[in-house]
Amino acid sequence: MTSTPTARPVVDFWFDPACPWAWMTSRWMDEVAAIRDVDVRWHVMSLSVLNEKRDDLPQRYRDLMDEGWGPVRVIIAAARDHGEQVIKPLYDAMGTRRHPGGRTDNAAIIAESLAEVGLPAGLAAVAGTDEVDALLRESHGEGISLVGDDVGTPVVAIDGVGFFGPVMTPAPTGDAAGRLFDGLALMTSVPGFYELKRSRTAGPSF
Repeated sequence: MTSTPTARPVVDFWFDPACPWAWMTSRWMDEVAAIRDVDVRWHVMSLSVLNEKRDDLPQRYRDLMDEGWGPVRVIIAAARDHGEQVIKPLYDAMGTRRHPGGRTDNAAIIAESLAEVGLPAGLAAVAGTDEVDALLRESHGEGISLVGDDVGTPVVAIDGVGFFGPVMTPAPTGDAAGRLFDGLALMTSVPGFYELKRSRTAGPSF
């Protein structure tokens, strides 16, 4: 008896380039893509959009949310003008500077990242406007619709079933990365499974 080959899983990954935890998870997803037969699609979500109506945020976090609009707008504009295939390399360029690089100078990060990916420098101007906000909210909303408003980034969906997370440090590599993906895929197959969580005791280890 021969088995019927299973369809290639589609993994949708929503990130905000400002979030270090999404960065960690994205590095894990790169490992998964190298050792599992999956189709990974990358999307922008925005912590700034998620928190824009909250008036209970500490000032430091509110400042971060205000600064967070620029990078996501630029990635959305780049995808609009040059295709969705630019989302991941532009995210990688921004994230490498911000997270392992430890930088916070948004304007320089955006300019250098556009140059690295070979995209027009003029896209940086979108950071300070609402020109692409409707597209940003649409992309954000697609991810949030799978998990609800009381989560953050990343959101990972396998064949349309999404969860916030997984949140991890450090990002597993090799076989361990594959096993974690297999476990997440198994959880998405259980219709009534919603949450599995414990308190974090360590920060992101890049």
